[in-house]
Parts: sequence; C-alpha cells; structure tokens
Amino acid sequence: MVIELTALHWVYLAFIVAIIGFMLMRKDTTLVCIAGILGIGILATVSIDGSVSGIFNSFIYAIKELLGTILIISVIVALSRILIRTGINEIMIAPFTRFLKTPTLAFWGIGIIMFTVSLFFWPSPAVALIGAVLLPVAMRVGLPALGAAVAMNLFGHGIALSGDYIIQGAPGLTAGAAGIHVDEVMLASIPLVIVMGVVTTVTAFWMMRRDQRLGRWNDGLIASVDTSGSGENSNEAVDRELLSLVTRRWLAVIIPLLFALNVVAMFLLNLQGGDATALIGGTSILIMLVITMLAHRGKGLEKTTGYLIEGFVFGFRVFGPVIPIAAFFYLGDAGFFSLFGEKLPEASAGIVNDLGVALAAEVPLNGTIGAITLTVVGAITGLDGSGFSGISLAGSVAALFGHALGSGVATLTALGQVAAIWVGGGTIIPWALIPAAAICGVSPFELARRNLKPVLIGLAATTLVAIFLI
Repeated sequence: MVIELTALHWVYLAFIVAIIGFMLMRKDTTLVCIAGILGIGILATVSIDGSVSGIFNSFIYAIKELLGTILIISVIVALSRILIRTGINEIMIAPFTRFLKTPTLAFWGIGIIMFTVSLFFWPSPAVALIGAVLLPVAMRVGLPALGAAVAMNLFGHGIALSGDYIIQGAPGLTAGAAGIHVDEVMLASIPLVIVMGVVTTVTAFWMMRRDQRLGRWNDGLIASVDTSGSGENSNEAVDRELLSLVTRRWLAVIIPLLFALNVVAMFLLNLQGGDATALIGGTSILIMLVITMLAHRGKGLEKTTGYLIEGFVFGFRVFGPVIPIAAFFYLGDAGFFSLFGEKLPEASAGIVNDLGVALAAEVPLNGTIGAITLTVVGAITGLDGSGFSGISLAGSVAALFGHALGSGVATLTALGQVAAIWVGGGTIIPWALIPAAAICGVSPFELARRNLKPVLIGLAATTLVAIFLI
C-alpha cells in the first residue's frame, strides 16, 4: 500500500526531531510541543482560530487520556500521608526488619520491600513510607546509607516503576502513544523488566561489595542520619497519639490484606488497565477515609480534604510537564482525528502509522536498529528527570518502527518505556534522586554516580534481549 505523505506528516516528523534535540541539550520541550500543535493545527484547519483552539483542545484531550493516571497517583500519595502521620507504616514494615541481619540481607531485603510497596504506592511515596523505618536497621547491621539508597532506587524507581503492573500509569501512557492496548505493553515488558532488574541490581551489589573490600567506597553522606530506629528523620511528623497502638496494629494487618485481595480480584475478574486502576484507587480512597476519620475524629472531614489536596498537588506537579508533551504525541494517532477530523489522506491510519509504512518502503530497517534506537530515544526522554514526560515519544517512535518492521510494536514500546523510566524515573538523573537521597542523607550526585554503570550495563543487556524478541 502506497501512503501519500503530506505537509502534516513532514511537520510532525520535524517537531519530533526538534523535541529529541531539545532533550539532548537538556532544555524544556513544552514550548516546542505547543509550537508543534499550533503548526499541525494551522495545516489541518487552515485557520487561525481553529489552530489556536486546537492547542487548548489538545490539552483537554491529553488530560482526559491521563486523568486516570493522575488521579490514582494523587490518591495513593494522599493515603501515604496519613499512613506516615499515624505511624501505621512503621508497624506494617516492622516484621521485615528482623530478617535484615547482615549487609547483604539488608540490601536485598530493602530492595524487595521497596519493590513490593512501590507496586501499590508508587516509588516516591514508598521511599517516605519505608525509608525512615528500614534505614536505621540497615545501618546498624553494616549496610552504608548510600547502599540503602541504591537498593531503594533500583528496586523502586527502576524495576517497580518501569513495569508499573498494578497502577499501570507507565504502560498506559506508552500504549496510548503507540496505539496498542495496555495489556500488550505489559506482557511484552515482563522479560525486559526481569533482565533489566536482575542485571542492574546484581551489578550494583557486586560493585558495592568490591569497592568496600578495596577501601574505595564513598558513602556520600551530607546529613546526619538517625540510627535509633525512631524514624524521626522523616520529612513527615509522626503523631502516635492519633491512634492507639492496638488500632494501628489492626490497620497494619488489614491494609495489606485489602490490597492483596485487590490483586486476587484482578486475576479472578480479569481486571486490567483502567478497571484495575479504578479498583486500587477506590480501595485507597476508602482506606484513607476510614483512617482519617479514626485518627482525627471531629476534624476528620477537614483533614480528609487536606490529605486529598496534598495528593492532588503532588499528582499535578509530576504530570504538569507531561500534559503538553502528551498532547503533541497523541496527535500522531487517534488524537488527530478527534481534534481535527479527517484531514489526512483517505488511506491514512494516522500520522505515525503513515510515517512507519513510508519508512519501511525507503529504509532497510531491522530489529537491531529498531531496538537500539528505542533504547536511545527512551534514555533521551528521561534526561529531564521525570521519567514520564517523554515516554509518549517512546511509544510514538515504537509505533513508527514497529509498523516499518511489520512486527514488534509492543516489544519496542516496552523497551522505550523501560529505558525512559530507568534513566529519568529516579536512578541516574541527580535531581530525580532527591527523595531517596534526602531520606538516606546522602548526596544525590554520589547516588547517581553509583547507579550509572549498573544501569548502563542493564540497558545494554535488555536491548540485546529485545533484539531477539522482536
């Protein structure tokens, strides 16, 4: 099938190149994306009012597509605030501390607990939930603060966030930009997330133990860290008088049980995507409401609003930069037809699909080139330190290459997602490492330096696996 490329296609492609260029220079891409939307709108509508309105409408379209993700993260953060404030999080994690008896057990134990909690609470809230409790225990058995920060980073902001199998925010974004279902991305990401996680964490642990033996380990401490186990170095003020010890213990058992039942329900009822997210979100809201009313009693109504506001502020602060970028990349697929109607050639399946077909006819692409390109694109999009702002670009490029190759769209999309999240989600970009670095009292730059080589080795291994899977 011959696809006629129009000015719309070329302008869209030019702005993709420009966005990548700005990311390489570590410049903000919001203005470029808005200019791209305006340019596409002028060509599609041939009118000033239509193109200007298209900017606002594209933002609305992006917010509609992202709203579920923004809401679930906001709700989870709101719940984490009340758990920290009441000290329930300490009791939830306390049973695991008895297993952290050696530096090795502490490293892997903190990592596995961080991974598990991050699946349900997202990594940034999870750092606050568990860091203040487990860090003093880990340091008493000989694990350096920087080693604990590395474990929390790699398992939480790396493995858990790059897969995001429970909340499904990351695969939802990339799947939407690639024009495929979220289930396909999650299934394709499983082997990639496993390879990336195993290679990166094993490498980081080996390097830490080697450098400690050779006397080359620099813990990078910049603040005094509480090792008493009280957790008073947490950014959140803990008020144990809000709930009795018996009540906190009961809630510490009930809350994980409820989330475990959510996971069981997902499998039994085949809930995925938005349905799974809604179940987790609804459960989180109900738990937050019950705990807030029990803890604050007469002031429960006002405090509920306060916790929700905290959650929404966090959610929109994280996704504020994502909205204009996502708005541009949604125009590469169904978003264009929704906003501007049938302005493309009759045989068109969307701008990105058209470019992919045209590319296949002109360039001898193969799986190796496609996989390497997606890893590089994903890594570039993560340079801004958010991890999420550019994964729509990764999904869009994956669709472009996948259609050109005739297969592998889901694998390429998952690869771009893994690369973007690992680079920008909070493992090797210093300003994205601040939550874990602050909890552990270490330099974010030293933490980034420690993570850099393991993450790069992991990306190389994961790209190699993806080449064979395409």
